[in-house]
Amino acid sequence: MTPIERLAAYNRGEAVDRLPCVPIVGNTAARVIGAKISQFRGNGKLLARAHTEAYRLFRYDIIRIFTDLYTQAEAMGASVHYPDDETAYLAAPAITDVSEIDRLAPAEPERDGNLPHHLEALQRTLDAVGTEVTVTAALTCPFTNASFLIGAETLVRLTLRNPEAVHKLCEVSLETSLRYAKAILDAGGVPSLTDAMSSSTVISPRQFKEFSFPYLKRLIDYIHSRGKTVTLHICGKTNRIWDLMVEAGADCISIDNDADLLEAKEKVGHKVRLMGNVKPSETMLQGRPEDVREAVLQCIAQACDSPKGYIVASGCSLPTETPFANIHAMVDTVREVGWPIDPEVLRLPGVAAGR
Repeated sequence: MTPIERLAAYNRGEAVDRLPCVPIVGNTAARVIGAKISQFRGNGKLLARAHTEAYRLFRYDIIRIFTDLYTQAEAMGASVHYPDDETAYLAAPAITDVSEIDRLAPAEPERDGNLPHHLEALQRTLDAVGTEVTVTAALTCPFTNASFLIGAETLVRLTLRNPEAVHKLCEVSLETSLRYAKAILDAGGVPSLTDAMSSSTVISPRQFKEFSFPYLKRLIDYIHSRGKTVTLHICGKTNRIWDLMVEAGADCISIDNDADLLEAKEKVGHKVRLMGNVKPSETMLQGRPEDVREAVLQCIAQACDSPKGYIVASGCSLPTETPFANIHAMVDTVREVGWPIDPEVLRLPGVAAGR
């Protein structure tokens, strides 16, 4: 089956050859074509080639066009540093004081920063393999993008000292997110939502509900209005906001490796599809193929019977230097298990279904 055929059949409850599998390949794609990460900047053609060839090499089920989380903030004035061959990082926020908020303007995806090049990469990838695999583009959610506009520590402080300023930042970030989502959808792709700063590791559930949730919901409502489902990833510990992530409209929740997949199944598996959560660093980067195989089997044992479905995946984007053998091991293990799953496969030593 092609990935599109597999996901469509799985969604309908029909026979499939195996579970969907998504090792979340980010800048590892550069290694597939022997490129440096910095070469992706301003080069949609090269970025498309990297993700197309990575998909063809590993044959996972969803492509995610991604380089870093800062593309929207950079398009709005933030300064981003691009090392020669490492993932970019925020060098300076767009503004340094709340008095400057009113000068911020939503980005134009077809014109500003690297957004046009990511859209080009999306279109080229769709043209190359879009008939067989879903192609998504990473979209940073409003609260997280707001943190890149004024600085993460400053934003968190403002949630206590100046809530109105936070809402203004989130509002202008939302407008950029909506414009970028529209451009992605118009091209034929699907937005893939990431909201790192909304993690309970960073802000409280109360802060999430007040400052992140309203804008996240409006963004998801728009994507739904265009007929697409939404996968939402929030890094770190999220168990105290799973219900709110569902309420915001997420159709699939990507579970970070800091969270408990079995707990997620028990708490919200009847409401939303789950995805995750093989450890990207400890297992995928530093482990051996046999370690990956065991981790994948553990995840399958814990979540394959989740009522709304389950996608085998890494807990977050893979580190750039993740060995190819380990990515192959993830997908190969899912192929080996197949569907329907033979319970005996999951009774191997070291594999535990949970409590």
